[in-house]
Amino acid sequence: MATSTRDRENAALSVRNSGNSLLRTVSVATGVLGSLYQASLLFGFSLPTSLPQFLQSQQASIPPQAQVIDQRTFNALPHVPPPSHFNGTSKPFTPPGHTLESLLERPFHVYDPSFVALLGSNPSLTRIAVSEKDPLFHEAVVWSRNTDEVFFVQNAGAPDAGTGLAKSAIIQKISLADAAAAADRKRAGAADADTLVTVTVVDSTPEVINPNGGINFRGQILFAGEGMGEDIPSALYVMNPLPPYNTTVLVNNYFGRQFSSLNDLVVHPRSRDVYFTDTLYGYLQDFRPAPGLRNQVYRWVESTGALTVVADGFTLPNGITFSPDGKYAYVSDTGMHHAFRGFDYSDPATIYRYDVRPDGTFENRKTFAYIDSVVPDGVHCDTKGNVYAGCGDGIQVWNPSGTLLGKIYLGTTAANFQFAGAGRMIVCAETELYYVTLAAVGAIVESEM
Repeated sequence: MATSTRDRENAALSVRNSGNSLLRTVSVATGVLGSLYQASLLFGFSLPTSLPQFLQSQQASIPPQAQVIDQRTFNALPHVPPPSHFNGTSKPFTPPGHTLESLLERPFHVYDPSFVALLGSNPSLTRIAVSEKDPLFHEAVVWSRNTDEVFFVQNAGAPDAGTGLAKSAIIQKISLADAAAAADRKRAGAADADTLVTVTVVDSTPEVINPNGGINFRGQILFAGEGMGEDIPSALYVMNPLPPYNTTVLVNNYFGRQFSSLNDLVVHPRSRDVYFTDTLYGYLQDFRPAPGLRNQVYRWVESTGALTVVADGFTLPNGITFSPDGKYAYVSDTGMHHAFRGFDYSDPATIYRYDVRPDGTFENRKTFAYIDSVVPDGVHCDTKGNVYAGCGDGIQVWNPSGTLLGKIYLGTTAANFQFAGAGRMIVCAETELYYVTLAAVGAIVESEM
């Protein structure tokens, strides 16, 4: 249908006015950029070369620790290197006009204006522990509300850790009061060496063997242990978060068959059933035998002992979480990363979303997000249903529709993380541990705390 110049101008004005009206009534407007671009294509008006108008209007409210990343600046690059030179695994992408240093200087990256509300007026990122080479800060990040501590584990199978077959990865913890005090010291101008906190080793009894995933479970902590060699199977262990940290094995087989390498787990917020992923990383890191089962997602019902498969068809399933209302499940597939065997760039680096039926089964798998930096590992939601994932450049955040909202940029891999009460987050980055403050509140399963 033909349109006149006046029609196009009126349409453009209408779109702009609609965007401005939305900004006046909502502190952060989601999706206006997409609407503006669609209207420009339909009605033939040109977009400005500066930041989109709604991002300009947000400039004053963007905290000094944050910066806008305008994706239009790299939609068409003068040179795009071949996969042999850049493939999203060796180093994070640096947008035009930025350097690694400038990206790290203001580490909260705004890709969509709604990210500003999740950050709040004064977000902070503080490094609170560091290891020279040993990846002590890996996964199984669990907040113990009663003690206000956060537990986490060492990388199992990493050469610099010496774990896997020779010894088990260890469990550790830090005090959140110590982390908050470290953040206060940084705000006051302290150097990085003066923001480190005490990291305590947790001696579980009996020992949890090569733990990787962890969640709150009936007031305790449930770990996914990867196992060791042929004779110590992969298992779910429950541990008391108080000394002497006594443990019990809850599940260690599927009808007499060993799991391959249990990775991550989550409790459904309504049914309280446990869902967990089984993958190949123990085998790919040479401390578990060749697999005897498919790579799958399982569901365990504590009251009956029923253990069922709810999803398969993955390359390497990894992180798993639910939306706060339990209606959606998110499962990350880190298939691109084959551990000691390198990368296959055509394999998934993907988060999939499933509908969760009232009976607890999964259906309607869809691609939720494909990651630009290495792979998505641990995944979690906030109370608004936004999805956060540990990726090769830090924490990436999407809204429930899969729109990238922003990043908590580390410039290095964040394997996993966890909210620790309102406005607090602990991030495990292998040889570094971070404490984040922001406005977002993590979704928890209250019955499990």
